[in-house]
Parts: sequence; C-alpha cells; structure tokens
Amino acid sequence: MDRLVAAYAPAADPVRAEGAAAYMRHVAPFLGIPAPERRTLSRTILAGLGRPDERDCTAVALRCWRLPEREYQYFAADYLRRYADRCTSGFLPVLHHLVTTVPWWDTVDMLAVHVAGPLVAADPALARAMDRWIDDPSVWAARTALLHQLRYKEATDADRLFGYCLRRADHPDFFIRKAIGWALREYARTDPAAVRDFVGGAGTGLSPLSVREALKNL
Repeated sequence: MDRLVAAYAPAADPVRAEGAAAYMRHVAPFLGIPAPERRTLSRTILAGLGRPDERDCTAVALRCWRLPEREYQYFAADYLRRYADRCTSGFLPVLHHLVTTVPWWDTVDMLAVHVAGPLVAADPALARAMDRWIDDPSVWAARTALLHQLRYKEATDADRLFGYCLRRADHPDFFIRKAIGWALREYARTDPAAVRDFVGGAGTGLSPLSVREALKNL
C-alpha cells in the first residue's frame, strides 16, 4: 500500500481527474491517471512481491476501497482479477462489500466477471449465493449475479441465467436491464438458438432494451 500511494499520487493530473470524474457521474474523485500509465505503475508496484493469499487480497481490496480516489479501487479490482484463484468462498462477503460500496459499472463489472465468475466456477456451491444476490436490494449485487457467468461459454448454467433474467425482467433500473441483455448476448455466442427461443418465449416480459441488447448479434 505504501508503494501504491507513493507511485500513484505524484502521477495525478487535475485536469484529467476532472474529466474522468464527470464521465463517471462523480461517483468518486479521481487522480486523473490514464489507464495505460496506471497499469505501468501497477506493474512497478507489484514487482518482486510474492503471490498473495486470501487474507492479503482482502486487506489490499478493503484498504484501496477506503482511499477516496477511484484509481486505487481500479488497482484493487485488477489485483483481485489477477489473484482470484487465491481466494475461496470465504471471500464472498468481501466481494459483496466491494460491489455495493462506492458502486458503479467500472468496478462492478470487472469484479462480477473476473472475480465472482471464477469463484463460482471453482466452487459451484457458491451459485446458491448468486441466487440470493439476484434478489439483493442493491442493483449492483443483482448485476453481479446476472454477469458472473459472462465468460463461461459452454459451462454456462442456462437455466440459471434465464431464470435470473426473468426474475429481474421488470426491474426499472437501466443497469439491470442492460445487464440482462448483455448476459444474453454473450451466451448467444455459444447457443444462439437457446437465446432466440428464450427471448421469443419471454414476450413482453423483457424490456425493449434487454431484447435489443440480447439479439444484437443474431
């Protein structure tokens, strides 16, 4: 963490920070470090460090989430993506905290696809946790449940995916409706007929946004 702050803080650009914060609807203040530069700095920060365990991943993530600037949370999300295989089912409460605290699509989607997804794939019993998250009062926990299978391809539990889409089909929030369409569109790369049949069978139950996104490539 000392290395992280020492590397990121001097690279701040107030002009870029203002633009980045505006683009992200002021969910958090920014340092204004462009993504390529940030990733270069991150490689320097991590150079020579060993592979973490779950306790390390938890500590880094929670400490980054306490820092105000968004780039520290990007660092944590990248770190967890890299070391998701070091975490177990015990990390799930931490993940829930991360996706529901200072939440916006920029961190939630990364964590959903590249942390929640691998955790559930490694321990299928965690799918029951996703069954709870899909009904979570937090839009972002529900979005995580919808998107966690995004990279599963042939391993996708289609019944679970379609069930989640129907359970939240009438949700008024843009980010839920968009996630439904995105999840279906991605699965359509693997089984286009199943997605086409599902969307057709759902009729007007799905929002026009979800349908448009789902069928975009069919």
